[in-house]
Amino acid sequence: MIRSADIREWRDHDVIDAKQHRIGMLEAVYVDTATDEPAMATVRTGLPTRQRLVFVPLDDAVLGPDYVKVPYSKGLVRKAPSIGTDDVLPAEREAEIFRHYGMAYQPGEGGERQLARR
Repeated sequence: MIRSADIREWRDHDVIDAKQHRIGMLEAVYVDTATDEPAMATVRTGLPTRQRLVFVPLDDAVLGPDYVKVPYSKGLVRKAPSIGTDDVLPAEREAEIFRHYGMAYQPGEGGERQLARR
């Protein structure tokens, strides 16, 4: 498991898929609010004048010397739900991200968010 303190050091490093295709640059890490463990990352993609942040799970992510490798294809990640580079993830869109990757969404007992940006 990647620790929160470790993954923050990889901000602005390349995010690549299992076939070594570059997806984009790591922008931020979101932790699971129940465990405080890294759960998702946002990846900066697009043209310099039209960038956006797409979400990718960090389960089974591997850290390299100058990259973070995720087990999801570049195509799948690029089609993931996204936000603008200056936007905040709305609570109602969290479930959409988990569905995109075929993952179960588990909000808190009181309806709390599952993800928090670190």
